[in-house]
Amino acid sequence: MQKPSDNPADPFKKALAEATKVMADDPELAITYSVDPAGQTADTIRLPQVSRRMTREEVLLARGTADAFALRHKFHDPKVAARYMPQGQMAQDLYEAMETARIEAVGAQYMPGTAGNIDAKIGSEAQRKGYDQITQAADAPLAVAAGYLIRHLATGRDLPKGADNVMELWRGFIEDHCGGTLENLSKTLNNQQDFAKFARQLISDMGYGDQLGDDPDNLDDDMDDEAEEGQDDDQNEPDSTGEDDSEGDEAEGTPEQSQEDSQDASQAQVSMDDQADAEMGEEAEMPEGEAPMEPPAPQPVSDADPDYKVFTTEFDEEISAADLAEPVELERLRAYLDQQLEPLKGAVSRLANKLQRRLQAQQNRSWEFDREEGILDAGRLARVVASPTTPLSFKVEKDTDFRDTVVTLLLDNSGSMRGRPISIAAICADVMARTLERCDVKVEILGFTTKAWKGGQSREKWLAEGRSATPGRLNDLRHIIYKSADAPWRRTRPNLGLMMKEGLLKENIDGEALEWAHRRMVGRPEQRKVLMVISDGAPVDDSTLSVNPANYLEKHLRDVIAMVEKRKAVELVAIGIGHDVTRYYQRAVTITDVEQLAGAMTEQLASLFDSDPRKRARVLGMRKVG
Repeated sequence: MQKPSDNPADPFKKALAEATKVMADDPELAITYSVDPAGQTADTIRLPQVSRRMTREEVLLARGTADAFALRHKFHDPKVAARYMPQGQMAQDLYEAMETARIEAVGAQYMPGTAGNIDAKIGSEAQRKGYDQITQAADAPLAVAAGYLIRHLATGRDLPKGADNVMELWRGFIEDHCGGTLENLSKTLNNQQDFAKFARQLISDMGYGDQLGDDPDNLDDDMDDEAEEGQDDDQNEPDSTGEDDSEGDEAEGTPEQSQEDSQDASQAQVSMDDQADAEMGEEAEMPEGEAPMEPPAPQPVSDADPDYKVFTTEFDEEISAADLAEPVELERLRAYLDQQLEPLKGAVSRLANKLQRRLQAQQNRSWEFDREEGILDAGRLARVVASPTTPLSFKVEKDTDFRDTVVTLLLDNSGSMRGRPISIAAICADVMARTLERCDVKVEILGFTTKAWKGGQSREKWLAEGRSATPGRLNDLRHIIYKSADAPWRRTRPNLGLMMKEGLLKENIDGEALEWAHRRMVGRPEQRKVLMVISDGAPVDDSTLSVNPANYLEKHLRDVIAMVEKRKAVELVAIGIGHDVTRYYQRAVTITDVEQLAGAMTEQLASLFDSDPRKRARVLGMRKVG
């Protein structure tokens, strides 16, 4: 007899799985729950994990995701979608977003309850990507806005906060260019093939007609015409026993043509022979017994995982924060950051003072006694007075171990950090840099994101070169140096304001960022090196994950962490903001509120310098705050 589960979320997960199968009209459909990004194949649906706490947000997101995937399984034909799929990347994104909107709108007609669930999913995604913070259409994805507009027009429902902002930023443009076509929306909604043609027309109206490729319906007509012509040719072909020599003459050609062809063939053969002789001559000139040198094998992209691939590093960027904005703009952004700091100034100052006191407590003088030279040990002069033959005793001050230390703060600059999380992270990095600098500890502040949403130039090059299978990482990295370890805080202070810049925060590829920060640290002269990672989620890059295994980036992150922790050249600590990073890092803490970040950073850093190993182990073993 199977032991009943004590997880309170299990009954909900089982019920949701059964409901999803019924909605998809497929009892054989496999439903799984995972911390990996949600996804769908022909026979499996992977839903977001639901924890034991079963928070309202988790439940709504799981239900909305399940409904969306079930409706796609029921109302979407992949063959029809592939038949009308455009060739260009922007056109593909528009086509996919509008097809998703169609599926969800049709589902809302048949099962009205799905509309509210999917609204919750859309709202969660909009909040995670910071859509409510966008103020300019150029920073909002057009494809997402087009999908939102189709859904809004088809269902008449208002969109969740953030999603409505993105839609309204592009709504005027779409309606101005596509107003006449949009009138046919209701006529095509229930037929995927008709809607695919409708979507292609909208894409053309918006100015992306050059990315559509050939019209599949016209290709069918051309194939039918070619088939008919082939039948006519077969009917007109003379009988093999006939005496019509006209085609035979054409096949054989005139004597002059035959002579020219033979001359061309002779010249081509001579050219090939000359080339072969030249190659043989080059080989003959090589020293006897030496084989021709083969080009060296390409170095692996990642030291942690030789199988990790990157399609191209041509467009990657390692750049100083000062080069991403003008000095005037950096000062303005820094002033805005200082405004965010104002309400927290008292609490942050107390934490900074606490950290400084704990570090400076480790700087108390310690001495080595009974040395032959140094400072006279006055405490032992009594021995000399009592016994004049006793030699004088000297003492020497010992250096504190942690003075020769460098700390790197690696900050997640992904879109989901928009708003309060990135402000708090920037403020904490600023306070840590100032405090540690006072204690003679060098600090480096780094950030990581991508240059574009959904692939950028890397993906465009991949498309142009024929879409090779499993190309590896398929986006342009942007690694930002806010403060190098040797730069004083006062000189780099404005750089941290860059995190407030609209449009900076995009996707996050954590594994390569961690390996980059680790390489920078191991090359430094300090004896002790501490790397603190601050992130709010697993690595996510839509372009990469769409053409590679779903766990591709997460596996690489785990491999890099394992390499860093095994080599032990760098002490690795992680703080997860609303995301359980303890499943990745040995030394980690998870906080549930960004307001707790300063305290968590203070405790983690202070514990690393604590002289009591038992106390240090107790703090570093802390897994969750709040």
